[in-house]
Amino acid sequence: MPNILLVGNGAREHALAEAISRSEQKPLLFSFMKTNNPGIASLSEKIKLGSYADLEAITGFAAENKITFAVIGPEDPLNNGIVDALAKIGIPAVGPTKSLARLETSKSFTRNLVSKYNIPGNPQFKVFKEIDGVEAFLDQLEGIVIKPDGLTGGKGVLVQGDHFSTKQEALNLCKQILAESSSLIVEEKFDGEEFSLQCLCDGKTVVGTPLVQDHKRRFEGDKGPNTGGMGSYSLPDHSMPFLKPKDLEDGLEITRQVAAALWKETGSLYKGVMYGGFIATKNGVKLLEYNARFGDPEAMNILPLLKTDFVEICRHIIAGTLDKLKIEFEPKATVCKYVVPKGYGLPADHPDAASSRAKIEVGDVGKARLYYSSVDKKEDGLYLSSSRAIGIVGIANTLEKACKIAEEGVKAVSGPVAYRTDIGTDALIQKRIDHMKKIRKE
Repeated sequence: MPNILLVGNGAREHALAEAISRSEQKPLLFSFMKTNNPGIASLSEKIKLGSYADLEAITGFAAENKITFAVIGPEDPLNNGIVDALAKIGIPAVGPTKSLARLETSKSFTRNLVSKYNIPGNPQFKVFKEIDGVEAFLDQLEGIVIKPDGLTGGKGVLVQGDHFSTKQEALNLCKQILAESSSLIVEEKFDGEEFSLQCLCDGKTVVGTPLVQDHKRRFEGDKGPNTGGMGSYSLPDHSMPFLKPKDLEDGLEITRQVAAALWKETGSLYKGVMYGGFIATKNGVKLLEYNARFGDPEAMNILPLLKTDFVEICRHIIAGTLDKLKIEFEPKATVCKYVVPKGYGLPADHPDAASSRAKIEVGDVGKARLYYSSVDKKEDGLYLSSSRAIGIVGIANTLEKACKIAEEGVKAVSGPVAYRTDIGTDALIQKRIDHMKKIRKE
């Protein structure tokens, strides 16, 4: 009966708490959260609220409750060095050290690592610490992507055609970023279809999980500003309908090579989740970025499908013996739809922006799974924050049925909320299939 510490308070961590609680090892869950997630709290033996920067509070909570190992959900505590702090008091964790978490927290570190070890998938790119040379490099690129070099909550990437049009606008944005940040990355823009490949890693062995496609745009038809993710879907065959088998193999191989490069570069083994954001192009699979943890919403697509005991997986990651464990997932489709405040992603002066902090009611979601994200549980009920509120997941033998279950579940949430009806629909997926056929000239 292990005592497990879970750090995090979002829907991703609610899904992790559920996966831990399903274990036949009958673990006791202790959760350290920034705000009180009622879903996580209901599965926990004890909770503590505090800042992810307060490492003493987290390690103190862990020591007091004789924690066997920790599972770190979000990127902020990884960036703050929580895995290192726990290791100092003899508590191992599923999650990389601060140095290894640079895979996510420093985009320049990852681009330079991939380049140094001749790993395929990098775009044309340059890292700039000052504006000199930026304009000349912009002139070399047909399409431009600009990234601040640090954590941006999934919302910091600026893409030509979406966030700006001309090279002069790109240059102005680069000047703005360098005024606020120590460095930025300018990259070529890829044309293709994105997919999320979340891999379990013990530092030497990399195990892929079912592919997921996330939808970051706020509005139907992939319009509007980028968000943390409005929803996602996965298919029963664990691939994507617009990919070839080689695309999946190439993504896995890139991740295997990156894990090996991290070991060579740092002398430390990466233990946790390596989540590659990839894009299929006419020239094969390219690497967009890595995250050092499960995705949110993508964790909600794959963790409920896990047939293998998640606590056992964690033990093997920590022990470095993933190669000795068979990890299996149900062959089912999933659709996750995020319920968000109506004002989410809108300017502060928009009439719907006031929907944040409003009270909501959650009725019977039927066959759907419900994962709480940024909600505040008070004595008189649930309140919205300014961020995504609840992930609703449909699981079925077909995508159509999974989509219907998710859609019915979303309608059980009442209040000033919104969601995207098109995620997981045949029409939206067909657009992606057609796009790849056009790019590949099939």
